Amino acid sequence: MNNFVFYSPTEFVFGRETEMQAGALARKHGARKVMIVYGGGSVVRSGLLDRVKQSLQEAGIEFCEMGGIQPNPVDTKVYEGIDICRREQVDMMLPVGGGSVIDTAKAIAAGVLYEGDFWDFFIGKAQVTKALKVAVVLTIPAAGSEGSGNSVITKTDTLQKLSLRAPEVLRPVFSIMNPELTFTLPPFQTACGIADMMVHIMERYFTNTPEVEISDRLCEGTLMAIIKMAYCVKQNPNDYNARANVMWCGNIAHNGTCGIGCEEDWASHFLEHEVSAIYNVTHGAGLSVIVPAWMTFMAEHNPKKIAQFATRVLGVPESEDLEEMALAGVSRLKFFFRYMGLPVNFKELGIENPDIDRLADSLHRNKGEFVGNYVKLTKQDSKEIYRLAL
Repeated sequence: MNNFVFYSPTEFVFGRETEMQAGALARKHGARKVMIVYGGGSVVRSGLLDRVKQSLQEAGIEFCEMGGIQPNPVDTKVYEGIDICRREQVDMMLPVGGGSVIDTAKAIAAGVLYEGDFWDFFIGKAQVTKALKVAVVLTIPAAGSEGSGNSVITKTDTLQKLSLRAPEVLRPVFSIMNPELTFTLPPFQTACGIADMMVHIMERYFTNTPEVEISDRLCEGTLMAIIKMAYCVKQNPNDYNARANVMWCGNIAHNGTCGIGCEEDWASHFLEHEVSAIYNVTHGAGLSVIVPAWMTFMAEHNPKKIAQFATRVLGVPESEDLEEMALAGVSRLKFFFRYMGLPVNFKELGIENPDIDRLADSLHRNKGEFVGNYVKLTKQDSKEIYRLAL
């Protein structure tokens, strides 16, 4: 196990009707004026936005708002939000939604107090040392952004989709998690969220770091819980306990718990970011295509942890042939993704003829000569994985 620092100060408020505590929690954490950030019409139609505003008003918290955040969030909304926050003298961001909304709010929070271009943080030109406070009302369990200090934004003029990690300053001070808010999610969106949280765990699980039994078992147990509860949600979307388990799994998947002491990989996410940046597909659906292809590549090049995943999580019988075990695991994972209504190849994703050279060129231009850690991928390796996704 490697040395590590684990820092997770977020206050999680979980359960029915917890959105009505938004105002009291904002006041508790020192807010005077918040900016509510949200996406499309669902938070409006459901009445959630009005309930959050009512809670803020009752607590004496002023607010302004910015809607219209789209999946695969873009820099233009971040710039717009920074301008609003400065003009309105906002001191806390309050995203109401899923990962795209939360990631946008985090990028705004970092950019407001920075004299330069917020994009400097994403390209490594500057480090985030201070930011507005961020709090969350979660509606989509997927990205785990409600418990992490991470943000992913796409720059529209270059189609660069890059991530930022600043856990010391961008972890939410509180996150409200009401599983009932997820009852009306479309099945495809639920499935995409499940894929995303599973892969957040797998990026940590597929490691060469030895003797990380606690992290391995946390990863395996959480993955098994996700799969079991996914079947329950598929059969009954209004199963509160299944929805609650899925929602909490999404947080555990990405708050750092599962990666303690490990060298993490993240190649699958980086491979997928190019797909969703260029073709504007849903991130979770892109992952359900890329990850089985990545695992197939690894079955030949480094099968040990893929085989362990296959037997411990998916029930593949153990054998001396690790590659065979690994490939059997890939087969079972594809079956699960398909059952949930997710694509497992580019054609099913709606991309008939992906430009593999463009994807690989962009990936390595953004991330360097090598990508990932489980096996350090060259550009030719990345192209092979994209081909395996055909």
